[in-house]
Amino acid sequence: MNVTKLRADTPGCANRVHLNNAGASLMPAPIVDAITTHLDLEASIGGYEAEFEAAAEIGAAYENVAGLLGTSGSNIAFSEHATASFVAALSAVRFSAGDVVLTTRNDYVSNQIQYLALADRFGVEVLRAPDAPEGGVDLAAIEGLIHRRRPRLVAVTHIPTNSGLVQDVTAIGAMCRARDILYLVDGCQSVGQMPVDVEAIGCDFFSATARKYLRGPRGAGFLYVSDRALDAGLEPLFPDMRGADWVAPDLYQPAPDAKRFETWEFFWGLVRATGVAAKYATDLGLDAIRERSWGLADQLRGMFGEMDGVHCLDRGPRLCAIVTASVKGWHPQDLVRELRARGINTTGQVGTDAVIDYEQKGVDGSLRVSPHYFNTEQELATLVAALEELLP
Repeated sequence: MNVTKLRADTPGCANRVHLNNAGASLMPAPIVDAITTHLDLEASIGGYEAEFEAAAEIGAAYENVAGLLGTSGSNIAFSEHATASFVAALSAVRFSAGDVVLTTRNDYVSNQIQYLALADRFGVEVLRAPDAPEGGVDLAAIEGLIHRRRPRLVAVTHIPTNSGLVQDVTAIGAMCRARDILYLVDGCQSVGQMPVDVEAIGCDFFSATARKYLRGPRGAGFLYVSDRALDAGLEPLFPDMRGADWVAPDLYQPAPDAKRFETWEFFWGLVRATGVAAKYATDLGLDAIRERSWGLADQLRGMFGEMDGVHCLDRGPRLCAIVTASVKGWHPQDLVRELRARGINTTGQVGTDAVIDYEQKGVDGSLRVSPHYFNTEQELATLVAALEELLP
C-alpha cells in the first residue's frame, strides 16, 4: 500500500493529524470530485435533470456498494444515514406484544434506545446476551437464548462505536439461519476497514454509513436487504412513492427490490460519492486495508500500554482499528478539545454513549482514537507526545 500516494490523494492530511476515522474520515479527492461534479450539474441544468443525466453513475453506485458487500445491486437501498437504514429495517418487523428482540450488551447507543422504544410502545421484550469473560458476546449463551426464547429478531452491532471489539456476526448468523430467525446487523463501523460479505454473515439486513472508514460523505448511508427478506414481503412501516406504487385507491404495491426501503428525496451527489468510495476501497483491497489500519491500532495500544496514566479499555478476542482509553486527570471531551487545538483529531465519549460497557469498565467515558490506512506511525507518535505533555 503506497501510503505517500494515498495521503497526496487526501487533501486533509496536509492540515491535521486525523485519528477520528470512526467518526468521519477524511475524503479522498475522487469522492469530493463526485460531490462537486453533481452539485455543479444541478446548478447548471436543474436537480431533476441532473439526476436524469447522471443515471449511469447512480446505477454504478448501487453496483459498487453491492460489490463491497458481496451481493447484488437489487439488494441495496440508499438512505440519508446509517440510523435511517437501521430504523427502516427495524420497522419492517411486525412486532407483537411479548415478542423478543435479542441483542448484545455492546450494541450501539441509538439502537439500544430504539429497542427500548419498541418495548415501551409495543410490549416487546429486550433481551441482552451476556458477554464472554474475554469480552464480546458469549456465543454459547446467545445460541442458548436463540434456542430457548425464539426471538422475533436478533440484532447485533458488528463493531461497537465505544470499543475496538469485533463481534462474531458470522457465527451468530449461522445460529439464526438454522432456526429461521430474522437477523439485523449494524455494520456502521466495519464497512471500509475490513472485508464484509453479507452472504457469509447470513443476515437479512445490514445497515451502514458512508462517512466513517469507507471515507465517503456525511449524510449518506445504505441498507442491504436479503432476497429472503424481500421474498417474505418485508417492507418499512412507512414506505413512500419511491418505495411503492399507489395502484388503486386502497392499494399500494411495494417495489420488487431493496428500493422499497428508499424514500424519494436524495442529494444524488452523495449517492454517487458513496459509490465512488466503495470502489476506492474495493480497488485498494479490504484485506490490505484491514492489515494496515488494524496494525496501526495494535501499535497504538502498545504505546498506550507503556504510558503511566493512560489505560486502554478495549477487550475482546479480536480487535479492530478503534482504540479507546481513559487518561488520568482528563474528561474525554476536554481532552479532545485540547488535542484538536494541537491539530490532532480524536473523539471523546461520555458514559451515556455506552452505559453498560462503561459502567462495567468503571469509567465515565473514553478517548477514542481511530487510525486508518492513510495514517502514519509518526502521527501516532505525535499523539503520544501530546498526551505525555498533557498528563498531570
